[in-house]
This record gives sequence, structure tokens and C-alpha cells, in this order.
Amino acid sequence: MMYSSIPSAQTLVLYFQSRGIKHIVISPGSRNAPLTLGFTKNLYFNCYSIVDERCAAFFALGMAQQLKEPVAVICTSGSALLNFYPAVAEAFYSDIPLIVVSADRPSYRIDIGDGQTIRQEDVLEKHIGYSANLRLDVTHASEVIAKFAPVLMQETQEAIQAYNEQELSIALDVAKYDSSPVHINIPFEEPLYGLMESPNIKIASGTEKFTASEPDENWDELAAKWNTSHRTMVLVGVNIPGTMEKETLEALAKGGSTLVFTETTSNMHHPDFFPSIDSIIAPIEKSADREQRFQALQPDLLITFGGMIVSKKIKAFLRKYGPKAHWHVDSKKAYDTFFGLTKHMKMDPNDFLKKIKPSATPKSPYRIQWEGVKRSYEARKEAYLKQIPFSDFLVYDEIIKSIPANFQVHLANSSTVRYAQLFPMDPSLAVFCNRGTSGIDGSTSTAIGSSIHATAPTLLITGDLSFFYDSNALWNTHVRKDFRIIIINNGGGGIFRILPGNEDTEEFSTFFETSHHLNAEHLANMYGFGYKSASYGESLKKCLHDFYGPSDRPFILEIFTPSKVNNKVLLDYFDFIS
Repeated sequence: MMYSSIPSAQTLVLYFQSRGIKHIVISPGSRNAPLTLGFTKNLYFNCYSIVDERCAAFFALGMAQQLKEPVAVICTSGSALLNFYPAVAEAFYSDIPLIVVSADRPSYRIDIGDGQTIRQEDVLEKHIGYSANLRLDVTHASEVIAKFAPVLMQETQEAIQAYNEQELSIALDVAKYDSSPVHINIPFEEPLYGLMESPNIKIASGTEKFTASEPDENWDELAAKWNTSHRTMVLVGVNIPGTMEKETLEALAKGGSTLVFTETTSNMHHPDFFPSIDSIIAPIEKSADREQRFQALQPDLLITFGGMIVSKKIKAFLRKYGPKAHWHVDSKKAYDTFFGLTKHMKMDPNDFLKKIKPSATPKSPYRIQWEGVKRSYEARKEAYLKQIPFSDFLVYDEIIKSIPANFQVHLANSSTVRYAQLFPMDPSLAVFCNRGTSGIDGSTSTAIGSSIHATAPTLLITGDLSFFYDSNALWNTHVRKDFRIIIINNGGGGIFRILPGNEDTEEFSTFFETSHHLNAEHLANMYGFGYKSASYGESLKKCLHDFYGPSDRPFILEIFTPSKVNNKVLLDYFDFIS
């Protein structure tokens, strides 16, 4: 084992090891050499080399998402750090403990015309749990520091060391116990490559785990409000697979006056839940008596938990037809998504429901009415699928039915995650999607990072723009042989054809839909992926038949669909089930 001769680099490595942070994603560079050497020459750490910093950050985010523990991503100085920002924002809104470590030049070299320098301190502060700006060591490169910034030599190394340790301790605690991204910025003066066999500093021991206190509530009163509500709606957003206990699901399902709305990303399944929200809302929007029907759906009490909600329709509905009370249950934060939040229950949803103890009651007219609507649209959907042409809608139905049990499934944003809401997922599947910021920029990188430590194979379902945007994600040596990608290539941003503003003009095609004629075959060959394509129903079924089987390399299946048919088929679906 070897250590950097620079004290702050040593300190960071020792702190990571003492806190059990062992997965380190490194993008190449020179200024971060003290960190790269310190981590790669210590057998305790698992190091991953990812050249593209944006991909590296999402790769690390995927690992942290899967492991539910902090993962670090390290870069050199300059614009490299800014490329981490999309993943940092996603981690911030999705509560993922991503640790960003940036090497920096000393302060006296910033804004004087030196290359590869920007103002790195606090550059991520708007989307970070904590920014730790470490101080420059004065026992390393002392002559250079004394010449260019003699004022820095007035502080003792002991004081600098104490400050740096304190900042590191705070940052790592925030990442671990608050599940927030943090930024650690470390200035280094040259020389950068010096090594020593043993560290010449000692660090303090780690802190004890924080314990969250139970909210001080009148549980009998809250239980009475729940159990006497004639129309209760439970709405669940993004939820980590396995979060909800079986007893909790059963308790929710037995509430006779309760509608439980879930999404594909909720990872919650029960025959009595309502998993396709838009199939309930869209037909009401088109009905002549929409006002009366929306009022019939309007809840008295709304309970929400989990992360971001995909359905724009349920958000619009609850903002207009708000409940009398809205409780959000989350141990960290509560967004007032529907502009009517009345209570934040700062605790785990399982613990909350154990306290409330929802009563098992006979089904009310509220529940019976909407279960009838659910059965109706499910039957109508099956009838619709038998009569439509080859299209995105038909393709997603085939794909989702084909996924083997127990797979891990990652969904790209935009069209992919929205289509997925319309079709039932097997309860054994673990579903992930970057819904914190809902960007298309890192879906593939996140899926590959997450797959590294997954016990089951991973499937990424993505659109063409999302895939090509993040194609550098394939540029690494860490992709598992059982990793699978399905690309639905409809020749552009198909979602814009179902949004207001769709026009058959050159401007729309170029600047909104961004039409193209690209395919993934050459990328697959370059990165050593297997590749197959399909462009009609029978070829798709044939490709899917062998797609998930054992192979000696990862595989891409690209499905080409007609861009000018897809939007009509989707919009006609909501008319048909109405």
C-alpha cells in the first residue's frame, strides 16, 4: 500500500476508509493524481475508471442508488467538475449519497490566466447537501507557496489539518446520514506524484450514527381522521424496491374507502391498487360530465409518500380538486406538489402506517365506483391492443410482457417512463428511473453503474435520443455480459408529437422533434456489444425470444417504430377506453 505525500490527499483516503466508503469512480487527469494514486494503491478500495466526467458521475450515482450507501466520484481541476453537475442535481432531488471530490489549483493560481482553472469553491452549492472547501497544506511545496502567497504560510499545518478533518467529517456525515450529495474541493500544489509507504498523519475515529426521533403527534387523532374519511387517496411516487413491507401493503389494500394510486416507479404491487393513473384520469378529461366525475374522484384526505410523481394528469387534477387535508410521509422532506400540504410526517412510511393502523373496512361507494372504472379500462386496453398497427404503444406492451422475472429494469426519461405507466410490470421486477430532475442525460450511465452490484441482470429501456445523448456510457470496461439495452428508435423526440404545439413543419421537426436517421449498430460494434434490430411485430417477438439468454457480451436490441403513427395510436387509446 502506498500513500500520497500530500497531507490533505492522505487525509481524504484515510477518512474514506474509516467511514467504509470503498467505491471510487475516477476520471483521468493530472491535478487529481494525489487522490488517484492514494485510492488505486490501497487494496481496500474498488476503483473504476470512466473518462467522460458526466458519465462517471451518473455511473457513481447508479452504484450509490443500488448499494444505498455513499459512492465517490473524482475529477481533475477545471471544467471537469462542471460535467458532474447533472448527476449532482439528480442526486440532490432523489436523495442519493453521491460524494463529489474535485482537485483544484491553489487560490493564488485562480483567475490569473493559468490553464484548466475555474472558480471551483461552492460551484455546486445550489444542489448540494454540504460543500467542504479544504485548505492548502503548507508543509508541501512550501517554497512555491512562500514565493507566490506568503500570507498562507502564517497558518500552521496543525490548524490546517484540524480544519480539513472537521470539514471532511461533516461532509461524510451529511452524505451518509442525510442521503445527500456533497462536494469536497481540495487544492493541490505541484509536485503531485510523490508517494510514501506509510501515512505520516493520524485521523480521529468516526462519529456514531445519528438517530431520528419519532414525530410528536396525537396518533389517536390522526388515526381517527384516516379511518373516518369517506374518500382517502394514497399516492405513491418513486420508491426504492423492497421499501414497503408486505403487512403495510395489505393494510392499505384493506381500507374500504381508500384508493391507492401507484406508478411503475413506485415498486408497489397489489391487485387492489390502481397502477395506471392516466388510464383513470384521461377518460374523465374527455367526458361531457368531467366536472361531476372529477368531483366524484376528489379525495377528502390525501396521503403521499415516495419521490417524484410521473403523471402530469394526477398533478393537474389534485391541484384543481384539492383534498381537505394532505399529509406527506417522508423522513427527510415534503414537497408541496399540489399546493395544499397540511402536514409533514417526518418518518418512514412503514412506521407511520403501523402507528395509524388503518382499519379493514367494507368497500365504500367511492372504492367500488373506481374499481369498476379500472376493470373497464383494463378490458378495453386488451381489445385496443388487438387492433392497432405496429407502434410504440404495441412495442412497449410486448417488451414489458417479455421481461424475465427478478430482472432489474431501468427506464429512461421522457416517452419511455410515461409509456411504462400504462402497462403492468411483474411484481418481481425492480424498477429504477432518474426522476429527481427527469433528465435524459444519464440514463444509460446510471443503469450500468447500478448493474455492477445488482444480484440480477439489468435491462435498460430507452428512447433513441436518450441513448445517443449518453452513448459515452458504453465507453468503459465495467459492463456486465448480462446487461441488456432495448432502444425504441422512432427517429426523434416522439414525445413532442403528443404535447401541445405539434406541427408538421420543418421548424418543429428540426428543433422540437429533432428528427434523425441514426441507428445504434455502429456504436454496438465499436464497444463490443451484440446487436439486433426489429421493425415489425413478428421480428420483434423473434428477437425478444432469445434476447435475455446467456451470452458472452452485453446486448442491444433496437426497435424501429413509425414516428408519424405513434402519437395517433397513443392519443386514440385514451379515446378508446373512454
